[in-house]
Amino acid sequence: MSHRVVSTDEKTADVLPESFTWQGFDADVRFVEGGSEATLVEAASTMEADAVVVDAGTPVTERVFTETPIRVVARAGIGVDAIDLEAAREYGIPVVHDPTYCVEEVATHALSLLLSAWRKLRPHDGAVRAGSWSRTPGVPTTRLSDATLGFVSFGATAQRLAELVEGFDLDLLAYDPYVDHAVATEYGVERVELESLLRRSDLLAVFAPLTAETRGLLDRDALSLMKRSAVLVNVGRGAVVDADALAAALDAGDIAGAGLDVLPEEPPTELPTDHPNVIYTPHVAWYSEAAIQECANTVASDVAQVLTGGEPTYPISGNW
Repeated sequence: MSHRVVSTDEKTADVLPESFTWQGFDADVRFVEGGSEATLVEAASTMEADAVVVDAGTPVTERVFTETPIRVVARAGIGVDAIDLEAAREYGIPVVHDPTYCVEEVATHALSLLLSAWRKLRPHDGAVRAGSWSRTPGVPTTRLSDATLGFVSFGATAQRLAELVEGFDLDLLAYDPYVDHAVATEYGVERVELESLLRRSDLLAVFAPLTAETRGLLDRDALSLMKRSAVLVNVGRGAVVDADALAAALDAGDIAGAGLDVLPEEPPTELPTDHPNVIYTPHVAWYSEAAIQECANTVASDVAQVLTGGEPTYPISGNW
């Protein structure tokens, strides 16, 4: 029996069919562009799909569960904020994702943004291109080994970043209500409340997913607690940080810089700020060719397990 799978995930479109094949699972995979609710419902119902694989921008609403015959939803990635998990539970449809596939990539990207903002590389680059040759764009800059790095959410990717910065002699803090104390201790990280994290961090790395609990977590009041010399990097979800509040803090000199791989609106109609020490990247922290293949393999494996009556390896756990 051939199982039918509809996918809206462009990054794995070329490799997902192969990922099913090498596992010996018979699947007819159809990629559809658009990523809207209507497109997904139409494709899954027309094809009589057993499963849908979706990207970050495709909403999986109650309609998907009531108007299609699907038996599993797979998110080709980590975050599931576009999936109606309550509806999935109500209709008994398993939701799986891949929390492991781009840990190395996102941690590396976060480190790149942190160092770039801390060392003010973008202002220096702009000045040199304009004909200047001076330290002025980077004044003041302090020694990295005297700094404190704070994590908003301390899951697998943040833990990998903690490993990557081990030789930098940074003090490490984390705010995460769900991380086990023993895990934090293993990585040499002090668990603190959010207010303490914001007041003490020189570098702040945001890894939090978007949930009702985290939406707008870093708002005007929260950002006002940060040091004027601090830099903030967001590689989690854009709406965790209030973009207007961040722009205001940067433009007022209340914080020194930022690195943003994610924004509340993607792609943005307008950038939050043109502050010289803000680095933007287009939600690519996840990317490498190896990550794409790993994601496709993991998603295909879990879809196959569910459709053959087994238990998935990576069901949604429900916390950060």
